[in-house]
Amino acid sequence: MKLTNTTFFFFLISLLCLSFASSNKPQLSNGSTILFTTIGRPTFEFDIFTLPTSHRPPSPADEHRFTDGKSINFNGHFASPSPALISLLPNKSQIQPQDLHLIYVTERDGTPSLNYDVVHSDTGSRVQVPLFSGEEQQSGMNVNSMKDTPVLTNDYLVYVSTHENPGKPMASWAAVYSTEIRTKSTRRLTPPGIADFSPAVSPSGKWTAVASYGEKGWKWSLVEKEISSDIYVFLTRDGTQRVKVVEQGGWPRWVDDSTLYFHRKSDDGWISVYRAILPKTGPVNTKSVTIQRVTPPGLHAFTPATSPNNNNFIAVATRRPGSEIRHVELFDLKKNEFIELTRLVSPKSHHFNPFLSPDSSRVGYHSCRGDATGRKTPRNLLQSLKTTSNDLSLFRFDGAFPSISPEGDRFAFVSFTGLFVVKPDGSGLRQLLPQMGFGTVWDPIRHGIVYTSSGPALAPGKSQIDILAINVDAPNPSAAVKKLTTTGENNAFPWPSPDGKRIVFRSSRSGTKNLYIMDAEKGESGGLFRLTNGNWNDTIATWSPDGNWIVFASNREFPGTLLMNIYVVHPDGTGLRKLAQNLTGGVSMHPMFSPDSKRIVFTTIYAGISAEQIGNPHFNVPSSEIFTVNLDGSGMTRLTHNSVEDGPPMWFPKIKATGDVAWPKRFGPSCSIQDFKTQNTTVKMKMNKPVTMSSMCVVPSQ
Repeated sequence: MKLTNTTFFFFLISLLCLSFASSNKPQLSNGSTILFTTIGRPTFEFDIFTLPTSHRPPSPADEHRFTDGKSINFNGHFASPSPALISLLPNKSQIQPQDLHLIYVTERDGTPSLNYDVVHSDTGSRVQVPLFSGEEQQSGMNVNSMKDTPVLTNDYLVYVSTHENPGKPMASWAAVYSTEIRTKSTRRLTPPGIADFSPAVSPSGKWTAVASYGEKGWKWSLVEKEISSDIYVFLTRDGTQRVKVVEQGGWPRWVDDSTLYFHRKSDDGWISVYRAILPKTGPVNTKSVTIQRVTPPGLHAFTPATSPNNNNFIAVATRRPGSEIRHVELFDLKKNEFIELTRLVSPKSHHFNPFLSPDSSRVGYHSCRGDATGRKTPRNLLQSLKTTSNDLSLFRFDGAFPSISPEGDRFAFVSFTGLFVVKPDGSGLRQLLPQMGFGTVWDPIRHGIVYTSSGPALAPGKSQIDILAINVDAPNPSAAVKKLTTTGENNAFPWPSPDGKRIVFRSSRSGTKNLYIMDAEKGESGGLFRLTNGNWNDTIATWSPDGNWIVFASNREFPGTLLMNIYVVHPDGTGLRKLAQNLTGGVSMHPMFSPDSKRIVFTTIYAGISAEQIGNPHFNVPSSEIFTVNLDGSGMTRLTHNSVEDGPPMWFPKIKATGDVAWPKRFGPSCSIQDFKTQNTTVKMKMNKPVTMSSMCVVPSQ
């Protein structure tokens, strides 16, 4: 049985979260668990690789994997081994001049953090030092904050972190910090209320350049159509003398203290690399900086990499016409021509975010190769994430929208290839439906009953979806499925009441998507109660475990748009109110109550984006993160930090797992990555393509 883990556009294709409401469930005092899925995350399997820049053309034998094949490793930086950096190593005497030093991002704790590796050139053995372990609590950083794009300058590490809340809705938490290696003293370089990405430090260490939305802030859009950040420069020592030097640009990289390379979308539609020359005297601003286009039209070139005082070549990521694959190439600045690298080594693998060694002799990048390069980490059904709460465990699940049975012995989850059940240890995988189901939720009373919604929803112009009840233990699988609705009028996202007698669901039978309640056994033939009524979309409703409330997402403030907020209402239709005022104007979805009915978990773009989107796979939707909020609208708390999208959360009494749970054998595809699509790139669509704009309107997306 083979599954594919295709891109889930979580806030667009709003699938369902689980319910866990049972008379014999554990009490909240024993703790609780939230499960979620990160878009594409189980398939990334990134490691950092290097190629020499002098071997042309390169061969597969020239390429070396730098990182150790454990977890996900990306966004590297070749570090010059300063005394401060060497002081972090347990045995400093073994370091040789020819050893390679790498600082990079890793997800070994489930959330992006920073590592420092030294690979001995003579033996291939490595020394590995986690950075910031233990200091985060002392400095006030959240354990599961995101760290990204590190660069070492002298004795200071400059990087992005998301540990400070800017206090504004739809504002990114990403800011640039500088930490002194020896003392661990940390200084924020980004002004309060501003978000900065992709820091680069000039060769002298004096200046830092960043991509930023500045005072204007980040404005979310359904699809990032262009690179809309600007480039700012400031003093590395304290963040002062900050000035905008480039409008409409990103991913700055220095060659010398007055020359920057960056990427932007050109007027002809191609993403290209540009050069910014800063004046050596007089004022520095967007009018005094000289801008020159470097790479020609005809292909996309982006995320440039430079090395100090190297005016001969740069490294870039490219997307050539007719190709779906992102590759790393050199661009000869003297001959104005590209020199292919990674396509000659691994033509069918994506290669991201190149970086050059200080002496220009090596280019690094991260790529997804899976088992082909001897990865050492098994693929996990469950991945444990650190949290700051003693009574809450947080797990990433390899599959969409898992719900756990009241007995705790099985998960149900969905993929584009169907609906499945599996035991908590990863064994006993079994398909319940051959077609995609929209969400899963177990009946709290009737043993072995799973509710979902399914139909030919992805067919253009169709939304024939109905609520299904599936008897997981039925001896005859052909008779296991019972339709509770029969109109096919986009009936989706069922959720049973805690006593198992009723089901709330979304339907467009009146012409707009509103909420209805029906009998859990008889379905709509037993009569319907219309819970909401209006010319807007009310959707993704879940029942509180105490039975008093139903929480749902709605665009009733902005009908006809994707701007969604969270609302609660009593099952009799009274007491309707918006949950949180500061979520207005964004996209907040997939709410679910805590087991004690006092809090609600949901996804939202409240925290904006955490990295330059073009540097990530699946960057074509705004990143949603997982938050919780009290029933009265207070106490909003961020749980996840990611540069890609975290999916609908599921909250229920604590599961038995305390750490990662690996699949017993390899499960699902490797490296299922979709790069960006643009009008200037010819793309051959595959069976595992993401949902297109033309089909989103007919999918039960809201």
